[in-house]
Amino acid sequence: MTGKFITVEGGEGAGKSTNLALIKTLLEASGKEVVMTREPGGTPLGESVRALLLDAKQTEIASDTELLLMFAARAQHLAEVITPALLAGKYVLCDRFTDATYAYQGGGRGISMSRIAQLEQFVQGDVRPDLTVLLDLPVAEGMQRAGERSEPDRFEQEQHDFFEKVRRAYLAMAEQQPTRYRIVDASCSLEAVQQQIRRLFADYLG
Repeated sequence: MTGKFITVEGGEGAGKSTNLALIKTLLEASGKEVVMTREPGGTPLGESVRALLLDAKQTEIASDTELLLMFAARAQHLAEVITPALLAGKYVLCDRFTDATYAYQGGGRGISMSRIAQLEQFVQGDVRPDLTVLLDLPVAEGMQRAGERSEPDRFEQEQHDFFEKVRRAYLAMAEQQPTRYRIVDASCSLEAVQQQIRRLFADYLG
């Protein structure tokens, strides 16, 4: 594939939406054609699955059901959006991808990482992100920001310990895959966060 696949990851309240817009601008300024998308979602089917997974009234979704719904939406996303764009030489910029599954369903829910890896290989084949930007900040700060933003969705209603496990899973992946991951300190001001991102992409695109 001639395109590049860039993902942005992070816990609740990390500022992904704001900083995804900046990254898109930086990529386009360097002459790249960008397809911006998100998970779960990215397609009509995926958005329907997203609505189901985030619905705070859905309190009885089993962990394995949640995992399989994530990968079902991902399979459609790859077939309909991600793979065609990469084959066309475009840059795909995605708000979360499979690393979120390892963090939330693996770290948070306690599902076996090897089970997730089997589904990853089955659904994705060789498709993996070229670059992953992890917006990292302490859980308490992220949850406070998320609470000020909107009513909590089904995931945001989880307890503090759940999100600590999610954060630890993300940081462990970043440590294990240093060539793919770039960690951004998202606990500072928006201006300081975006300075880090500008430096990161100046280096990546340079």
